Amino acid sequence: MSRIYIVTGANGHLGNTIVRMLRNQNQIVRGFILPNDSKKMLKSLGVQVFLGDIRDRNSTEQLFKDTHDAEMIVIHTAGIVSISSKKHPILFDVNINGTKNIADLCVKYNVHKFIHISSVHAIPEKKNNEVMSEINHFDPDLVIGGYAKSKAIASQYVLDLMKRGLNAIIVHPSGIIGPNDYGRAHMTMMIEDYLNGHLTSRINGAYDFVDVRDVASGIIQATHSGQIGKCYILSGHRVTLMELFEQLRKISGRKKHIHVLPMWFAKITAPLAELYYKIRKLPPIYTSYSLYTISSNSYFSNQLAHHDLNYTPRSMDDTIYDTVKWLVKEKRIKRTTVIEFIKSLKPLKKKTE
Repeated sequence: MSRIYIVTGANGHLGNTIVRMLRNQNQIVRGFILPNDSKKMLKSLGVQVFLGDIRDRNSTEQLFKDTHDAEMIVIHTAGIVSISSKKHPILFDVNINGTKNIADLCVKYNVHKFIHISSVHAIPEKKNNEVMSEINHFDPDLVIGGYAKSKAIASQYVLDLMKRGLNAIIVHPSGIIGPNDYGRAHMTMMIEDYLNGHLTSRINGAYDFVDVRDVASGIIQATHSGQIGKCYILSGHRVTLMELFEQLRKISGRKKHIHVLPMWFAKITAPLAELYYKIRKLPPIYTSYSLYTISSNSYFSNQLAHHDLNYTPRSMDDTIYDTVKWLVKEKRIKRTTVIEFIKSLKPLKKKTE
């Protein structure tokens, strides 16, 4: 039987990475994007492009029709990732109601597997840096922040819908980072701002970051060997911001370290930082919630994914290198520094291989 992969949020950082891998495997892919999104990239990859909004059931239902009895696998990446300190209604509407629409349609059309992309933020934080693993029930009251609550509610809905026949698997990526981020996610913007000289200060903290390509690979493997009803943490490596920026400093050839702000000062100025990025019409990379995140417990176990999905994340050095190289290629780094970056990247790559 032939297979059709349906990928929501196909233009997103994770979505387009999954699509690229599937098309490299010559799989049939239907990509779902917003009506105003560009179809150019997906079309060039040979993807069947569908336009609509996951909050609109009529526009999403088209994805499931005219499949000629092919086995359908739905990978639901569409959603809003937010580190904003404010709770916007659209966050819940997209992440919860949008997920409900897609999941309900998966039941209606009897899809073979539904892979729901949740987040480690949906998992309650444990004290004293105790390692966190998968859970089988999600409670929005046990997690902090609008984004985390929206993911917890949506994840529980998916689990509950399994009683009506939904063949679901839930994956929980940690902080996604890596190349091919055309939408300018928070971590990509932080790296880009640093390399372009806009970011001159940082704070102390750490988080678990994972390469987008490893997450995409783990998700695709879940469609083959993942167990229905299971949740899988797709984490990477816990990295301090000091380590991250030191690696960026080496790549960029900067001689000076950037300033380190005390946490108390960062918390006071966080609202101004959000306003700064709002004026630039870019997602903020420095908010009250992001300060909480890098101070929280970020020790996650990916042993279950390693066992069931043969999941092994690559080194963070390689991820950072490839991200910078991609930003240079996309000309998102100042033209005057591009040549310098390229020259400095070559010897670094030899060390990391």
